[in-house]
Amino acid sequence: MSGFLMSTDELERRLGEDGLVIVDLGKAETYAQAHIPSAVFCNYADILRHAKPVMGLVPEEQQFAEVLSKLGIKPSDLVVAYDDEGGGKAGRFLWTLELTGHKQYALLDGGLHAWYGQGRPLSNEATANPDPSDYPVNWCNDDCLANRDFILYHLNNNDVVIVDARSPEEYTGSKVFAQQGGHIPGAVNYEWTQAMDKDLHMTMRDAEKVMQELALLGITPDKEIVVHCQTHHRSSYTWIMLRHLGFTKVRGYPGSWSDWGNIAGIPVER
Repeated sequence: MSGFLMSTDELERRLGEDGLVIVDLGKAETYAQAHIPSAVFCNYADILRHAKPVMGLVPEEQQFAEVLSKLGIKPSDLVVAYDDEGGGKAGRFLWTLELTGHKQYALLDGGLHAWYGQGRPLSNEATANPDPSDYPVNWCNDDCLANRDFILYHLNNNDVVIVDARSPEEYTGSKVFAQQGGHIPGAVNYEWTQAMDKDLHMTMRDAEKVMQELALLGITPDKEIVVHCQTHHRSSYTWIMLRHLGFTKVRGYPGSWSDWGNIAGIPVER
């Protein structure tokens, strides 16, 4: 495996391998109809915590430990996650795994779109419940985490780049899903599907071209990067995409605009 994206070719070759856990973060009805053989289903809502109006917060440690135990995941396992929408939900699952310090994981490049589109084997039989594990969850790796205070402190730091993975309409404030519309001052907009090739089943586009696009926005590997969207759902794909491209200092902002955009008096650009 190279980087943080796994190709469908590699995953198909490795099906049935000991220590490999494939996690489906798609819709339950889609999983029931067709999923990758041996994949276990994880309900996306089970890995989130909400404090309305702020959504998409980090779950409690015990909450995530119960999810991992039910999926049978152990600290030594290679976890490959996918979904049916391009990688946001699966990316969020893997970002949360990173918070625990888990070492081996990858996003399936293109997810179910690529697997199905390439005619690879599918199953409609629920995977047998794995033996429960006892995963000792604690949020030990806060190097991948940013919060509002971190961003406020670094607003004028040229070595920190805030990447807004929302749509251009959300970024400019013409489409609003919080008390305020607009974006964090100084943030650059790189919409989360921009790195995907929609003609090739939403797999990642040519890495060199993506890197060139990022560099034009000032998103370079020597900088510390903070990614966000509305809740850190879409931007979780951006997080793992940047990690795959060799960026080592990348943080996700749980809560994202549902946090920032609902605080009175906080700085906003439009």
